Amino acid sequence: MEGKRKRKLSVAIITFNEEKNIGDCIRSVESFADEIIVLDSLSSDKTKEIATSFPLVRFFEAPFPGHVEQKNKAISFCQNEWIFSLDADERANETLQASIRAFLDANTVNCDGFKIARLTFHLGRWIRFSGWYPQRRYRLFKKEKASWVGENPHDYIELKSGSIGKVMKGDILHYSFQDFSHQINTINQFSSIVAYTRYAKGERFSLFKTILKPIGKFLEIFIFKFGFLDGIAGLWIALASSFSTYLKYAKLYELDKLKMERPSNVKKEYGKK
Repeated sequence: MEGKRKRKLSVAIITFNEEKNIGDCIRSVESFADEIIVLDSLSSDKTKEIATSFPLVRFFEAPFPGHVEQKNKAISFCQNEWIFSLDADERANETLQASIRAFLDANTVNCDGFKIARLTFHLGRWIRFSGWYPQRRYRLFKKEKASWVGENPHDYIELKSGSIGKVMKGDILHYSFQDFSHQINTINQFSSIVAYTRYAKGERFSLFKTILKPIGKFLEIFIFKFGFLDGIAGLWIALASSFSTYLKYAKLYELDKLKMERPSNVKKEYGKK
């Protein structure tokens, strides 16, 4: 970061086998970061080698207990009052970079966090409907005023009671899936985590929900959230979302009725702090 600014900023990123993404992610925040925290879940690829080649990076490693827990752990390593949290498959676009630099240079800031829109690239195009955009969430925030919460893996930043939030110009660019195989693998992984988490909280299998919820999800995405305006990509997104919803309840059936300890693709250390 060039020059001296009114306030300092830490960037927090969690990683696991992100050698294809981490370099571009870091480059998108170098112009405004004072430090970049990378918390890695014991990657077996070149994630560490690439991340540590950047002078602003402070690299840490820890087993992965869950998305919420790991992202809050990354925050705990940050040394500055303000934090920008980013996933490895995300980038700050040029407008957002300029907005953050202006924020760091401003004389006064009358809020505790900023919501930022996220724009996802999928199936060869930017998805602007289907419930995927703008998806504004808090991503830039005061360390003592916010934390990651939610149901793993669907986490989000929550400001503490009484905190003031605003919206910042610019987009986080999200490169979510490499191809259909990657998307199916992600759906399989995430649905297992959701089912496992919900079962641990007391939810049980429901045939009624297993039948109706996937249908409702398709209609929600494709019709009510205008997925049809995203063309064939919107149809695929709606179908994939419906399938993901079905898998959550199918895996609840395995946990509840078949008394499985956990889905086979959920690691034993998951959920341990």
